Amino acid sequence: MNNAKQYLIDNGIKPSVQRIAIMKYLFEHRTHPTVDDIFHDLHDAIPTLSKTTVYNTLKLFAEKGAILSLTIDEKKVRFDGYKQRHAHFRCLGCDEVFDIPLDHDVEFPQEDRLRGFEAVETHVYHRGYCSECAKDKKLINY
Repeated sequence: MNNAKQYLIDNGIKPSVQRIAIMKYLFEHRTHPTVDDIFHDLHDAIPTLSKTTVYNTLKLFAEKGAILSLTIDEKKVRFDGYKQRHAHFRCLGCDEVFDIPLDHDVEFPQEDRLRGFEAVETHVYHRGYCSECAKDKKLINY
């Protein structure tokens, strides 16, 4: 989705220059960035942008369901503009986070198994070593 402004409007978020730039960044950078990553990459183009604005904007986007807020890393929250059903894998070697496709037949607990809880989102996280780091650590043979 290239039209960040329309995407924000569709998600009930009033567009601003900063909000559009941050949403566009998330669409274009599928790297699961942190607040610091986004601030660092956008600050030169938008000198009035503050780290607080980036943080508050991402928090708003997540609250409105426009993006995913990932807690796969214990030290920093990462953000994902790709909302299709998928899992995440965090490499303990290089610290990258990768999207992992989920089969459509993967089942999550049904309402009756949640016993009255109403789930609004489900996250599937994996931690380990990507193929490059595993190869470097000689964890797998190629």
